[in-house]
Amino acid sequence: MIESLPISIHVCDDLKRQFRLLTSASNKFEAQYNFQTMTANWYGNEDNIFFVQLHLETPQSFIAQKKVQQQAQQQELNTFSDDVFSFYKKDDKEQLFICHIAITDTELALLNQQSQLLVTLLQIKLEKVLNLIAKQLNLPTI
Repeated sequence: MIESLPISIHVCDDLKRQFRLLTSASNKFEAQYNFQTMTANWYGNEDNIFFVQLHLETPQSFIAQKKVQQQAQQQELNTFSDDVFSFYKKDDKEQLFICHIAITDTELALLNQQSQLLVTLLQIKLEKVLNLIAKQLNLPTI
């Protein structure tokens, strides 16, 4: 059995096709953020570890995901901004914090002109979202 890391980053297929470096960058950030959150003591209680899924979306897939979650009405959506929403799932086995992050049309246009900005933009967005999560859960920021 493979153990899951507490933080995982998922990239929608459209973004993967558009930016070939996105998968390797997201893998790098996944490892980095798991280490940073561990050293920030996010997982002090090993019996009560929560998982964070960060989903990078196009504007269209972001809107579609938001509609699906609103229609499901199984959990309350937390809208951090016009390009980030999250929800929380808890069952007997785990606590799961799911966050959808849109790469906006403006950001996509910029990245199409200057693809070298991809890693920096991704780092800024992901860190901002993780720190919003930390604040919501009363954890140290990274």
